[in-house]
Amino acid sequence: MKNAIRITLAFLLSLGTAAGAIAQEYTRGIVDKVDAKAQKVTIKHEDLKNLDMPAMTMVFRVKDAAMLEKLKAGENIEFVAERVDGKLTVTAVK
Repeated sequence: MKNAIRITLAFLLSLGTAAGAIAQEYTRGIVDKVDAKAQKVTIKHEDLKNLDMPAMTMVFRVKDAAMLEKLKAGENIEFVAERVDGKLTVTAVK
């Protein structure tokens, strides 16, 4: 019986961890500048809660250069930013 409880608890904990890794928190922002050559975008954004950063305007790398084709200065976006190899990177845009 104790083993069944342990297995069940381990399973539930692994589900919670997996769900947290899959869930992405989008942040609202306004595209200030797109630099396709450098593969960077400048965004004026709200608080980035997952990175513990206040609202500001900053430059991000993009995970995929194809993202830049969809972005235009002055456009309202929702995006996910993460630290990738130590650099702030936009990993998703909608």
